[in-house]
Amino acid sequence: MGRLKGKVAIITGGSGGIGAVTGKRFAHEGAKVLLVDIDEESLRQTASDIGKAASYIKADVSEEDQVNLYTRTAMERYGKIDIVLLNAGVEGPFKPLVEVTVAEFDGLMGINVRGAWLGIKAAVPHMMIGGGGSIILLSSIAGLRGAPGQGPYVTSKHALVGLMRTAALECAGHGIRVNTVHPSPVETRMMRSIEAGAAKMVQQGGTERASEEVRQTIAGGIPMNRYAEPEEVASLLLFLSSDEARFITGSCYSVDGGMNGGMGRSSS
Repeated sequence: MGRLKGKVAIITGGSGGIGAVTGKRFAHEGAKVLLVDIDEESLRQTASDIGKAASYIKADVSEEDQVNLYTRTAMERYGKIDIVLLNAGVEGPFKPLVEVTVAEFDGLMGINVRGAWLGIKAAVPHMMIGGGGSIILLSSIAGLRGAPGQGPYVTSKHALVGLMRTAALECAGHGIRVNTVHPSPVETRMMRSIEAGAAKMVQQGGTERASEEVRQTIAGGIPMNRYAEPEEVASLLLFLSSDEARFITGSCYSVDGGMNGGMGRSSS
């Protein structure tokens, strides 16, 4: 306890899954946390569960004025920004690339990629004045490899690596570290949606049974033979946010049970 004592963190996608678990972990380690999401009811509940160390603001991360608003809110409430976890993202449609519509592609890229870029753009000037900090982009194992039926999602997660590597080079001289984290499938709502989409695409039996079959197939492709727990991802995010990682920037870090063959980490 105390690894983030005195620090202020912004967490987008903070109302559930990895974001909510990480917010609780950060607060336990001494940070003040601003949770950002579009689901205000879930945000309110998550902030309440965490306690006095957390507050929230409803915002659409794909809209520049709303990103600027949540950044200003963090400064007004806490006086500085030390950590930015750009975790907000959607899985999008599960279908072959040739069947994806322009609206579906643009909508997903707006949240997953533009949202991360806007988050960096808004936070970096404040972090420069404050003497630095840590920015983490939540990518995916899909940001290191392909996945049939998930073209827009895979594209967006690869794009975050390029964004991270550029930001890491531009920000290093200001003491701002930028890295990506690449989880395997995690026990979250998003994976339930992906399982259902995959089951529908391959047209396996009834939906419930098919989704479970897809789940077993995906888990079987992970050497540790299971999905990650959100807490396991949060542990890596905590390390990269802490001063223990003060010389780590420009890198991709997998938390994937061996799914990427130990090749998930790469330095820029």
